[in-house]
Amino acid sequence: MKTDYPHLHEEQLESTQVFRGRLLDVRLDRVRLPDGEECQREYVRHQGAVAVIAQLDNGQLLLVRQHRYPLRRAFLELPAGKIDPGEAIFDTATRELREETGYSAAEWRHLGVMHPCVGYSDERIEIFLARGIRREAEQNLDSGEFMDLLSLSLQDALAAVKSGEITDAKTITGLFWAEKAILGGW
Repeated sequence: MKTDYPHLHEEQLESTQVFRGRLLDVRLDRVRLPDGEECQREYVRHQGAVAVIAQLDNGQLLLVRQHRYPLRRAFLELPAGKIDPGEAIFDTATRELREETGYSAAEWRHLGVMHPCVGYSDERIEIFLARGIRREAEQNLDSGEFMDLLSLSLQDALAAVKSGEITDAKTITGLFWAEKAILGGW
């Protein structure tokens, strides 16, 4: 797939960090546009994350339900988490599956990457399919993290997307990719 389109390139002239927190790095850049004009671009730098489609031997998928403060409600999601500095994405996937669910997996397949908010963030989410799932321990959640663990069939999870119960972008993408990977064709 071609990724270089010089006639669309925007050149960074200056970058200013507006805010730096534990998760987000907010930037304001001055850029030169393809027509030579200058403008400002606001965006969020993010260290990246992984999401895991964990399929139990009975075909059910592990999901978590957790409150997401920005939208002030609980969401049904795939187990997921941020990539720590210097951490390989596979290590992040195995760590997050273990922490959020208490499970480990014997088989792993990297399905791909998605960019959830290309208009204002450089975040990437690496999506894995995990099989041969075995319970090893209880959830080992981070401080301040609370979630329910549940399982759904792929069909029920896709129905939850259709009904609007699942609206999280990484989970929707992961479930659609899981449909292809699990039922064949990928």
